Amino acid sequence: MSVLAPWLQTSLENLLPRQGHAWLIQGSSGLGQYELALALATGWLCHAPTPKGACGECPSCHGIDIRVHADFRVLMPETELMARAWPLNEKAEKEIDDKKRKPSREIRVDAMREMLDFCHMTRSGERGKVVLIYPAEQMNNVTANTLLKTLEEPPPDTRFILATSAAHELLPTIRSRCLVYTLHWPDSASALTWLSEQSVPSAEAAVLLRAAGGRAHDALDFFNQGVSAKGWAGLPKMLLRGEAGWLVDAAPDMVLSVLQKLSHDMLALACGTAPRFFEAADLPKPAGLNSLTQWSRELMDSARTVDHPFNPGLLLQAWVSRAQRALNAT
Repeated sequence: MSVLAPWLQTSLENLLPRQGHAWLIQGSSGLGQYELALALATGWLCHAPTPKGACGECPSCHGIDIRVHADFRVLMPETELMARAWPLNEKAEKEIDDKKRKPSREIRVDAMREMLDFCHMTRSGERGKVVLIYPAEQMNNVTANTLLKTLEEPPPDTRFILATSAAHELLPTIRSRCLVYTLHWPDSASALTWLSEQSVPSAEAAVLLRAAGGRAHDALDFFNQGVSAKGWAGLPKMLLRGEAGWLVDAAPDMVLSVLQKLSHDMLALACGTAPRFFEAADLPKPAGLNSLTQWSRELMDSARTVDHPFNPGLLLQAWVSRAQRALNAT
């Protein structure tokens, strides 16, 4: 079992003794919603829990570690399941292996219906059953309404954890049927200490934490994906030259996020305020405010379709070209 960040450990100890059949763990992205939700589920199912969480040694904890616990279900988009090494159901795995379709970026209604069957099965242990839904905002309307009916008439001995960084996108009726726990940002010192404990060098950690807007888990993701402090600092002037550099290896949603951060900081400089994600010395001289504003709006429009199956290479080329024009505009 992985060790939780200190701010998540505090939240876990607050949540473990509380009652309720459905919890909504919410907060800004990168605060560790998934990690907290998984630790909470593991603690609920543990055969020998402590006030600090699961024991980490019993058959229940081992079952979750190896992704085969009979009383635990995880509902995620198939892309998320694969990224986090959770198994797909046999039908989905066969369809994807046979290239009949791509892994879904939504929580499919088929998976939700399988969860309903699971809820009505006899539990195998004495600690009840747990369903973890993450990221909960990735339920489409059909899936969400299927869950809503279950939350209105919850099955016995089953608890739900919904984890999200976009609670406003959930149906109000779903939110109203959950007890809510909001995660708060850790202070910089705690975040940097934790990143150091995750083997992120201190010089890298400070830059990547700033790049992540103070979100420690996002900073760790940057590091694990090979983003370096030097690469981050050099990004603006690289794009100024029309070069993609290390963005070539990044997924489209990450590229878009990086461009939006650069756009934000360039607009901040143009308005006479301090940048948030980059050092001012690493940014080019601000272009015309109108040009930067238009670029920012285009990036927001791109966010609505970033999950579409575009050609990644052509998409990156278009984004880099647009960034170069915006940064060089007068």
